[in-house]
Amino acid sequence: MQNPFLPPPKKSLQEMTQEEQAEQGAKQIMDVISSCPGKAIMSGVSGYVLGGFFGIFMASMAYDTPVGTGLQSNPLSKMQDLPLKQQMKIQFKDMLARTYSSAKNFGYIGMIFAGVECGVESFRAKNDIYNGTIAGCITGGGLAIKSGPQAALFGCAGFAAFSSAIDVYMRSENGRPPTNDYDM
Repeated sequence: MQNPFLPPPKKSLQEMTQEEQAEQGAKQIMDVISSCPGKAIMSGVSGYVLGGFFGIFMASMAYDTPVGTGLQSNPLSKMQDLPLKQQMKIQFKDMLARTYSSAKNFGYIGMIFAGVECGVESFRAKNDIYNGTIAGCITGGGLAIKSGPQAALFGCAGFAAFSSAIDVYMRSENGRPPTNDYDM
């Protein structure tokens, strides 16, 4: 089956050998992955998975009363006074809610940032540190715009600074992988 988003191959699949079909499939996969929508989708999915793990970890480290249980308003009612089964039910519901929330937020931010960065890189036709800085500013400002102009400005500055710091580190000597196992 031919991908409708990519140009057709020079030969039909019936005319190709198995190796040519494999090369053509690998080329199509790389073309999709290298496109801006492909990068944005991959970053969104990766961010969703990473956010899910982060949410599970953070929920397991929460020693306070779970949010949304109504136990915060009544100081006489404590979590440890509840039966074990009810405690576990509340904790697992809270863990699921936190995991989903973190996964959704990480995925959304990853997708927006990667899409904007790819768009900026395509527009500027350069691959340098400023692409991430510009994308960080646009992403941070865009995510905070509903809270007002001051929040958008701080979101822009914060995201741009964080993105720049990560890019500087990844492009530095310390960010490169070692050439062999002995130079660590």
